Amino acid sequence: MSSRVADLVEKIRSLESENELELSRRRDDLKCRVEQGRARFEDDMPLRHRQVKVVLVRYIASASLLVILRAPLIYALIIPFVMLDLFVSVYQAVCFPIYKISKVKCSDFFMFDRDHMAYLNALEKLNCAYCAYGNGFLSYVREIPSRTGAVLVPIKHS
Repeated sequence: MSSRVADLVEKIRSLESENELELSRRRDDLKCRVEQGRARFEDDMPLRHRQVKVVLVRYIASASLLVILRAPLIYALIIPFVMLDLFVSVYQAVCFPIYKISKVKCSDFFMFDRDHMAYLNALEKLNCAYCAYGNGFLSYVREIPSRTGAVLVPIKHS
């Protein structure tokens, strides 16, 4: 291994150690620990969250006019999402068994975890759920043609 590569590897290891130390400090500041890949906060955290929560009426009242006007446009995407979901589900149900393609498990692509955040009001939780649904759904939909292409596309790259 060249000395340049060895220097870079050493620098990476040093930065990883520094990063882990900083993350540890931040976890201590937040009174948080990680268990089985999930953040766990100390018992007083829900109380602290409720103290900083913005009441729904105040949250809406403080929104700018542009934010209020664009909300229906954003939420209108649910219509094409539901239609696409229907078509993709039928496609997968009919075509995947014929070509012996393993079905895409929808639940692997969705992460609805923000409802545990006590500092979010109902509208913020709805926004988080909608965002999680939209991003998860689009990832799920993207996987279906990817699996189809892996089986049916005649061009195989090396």
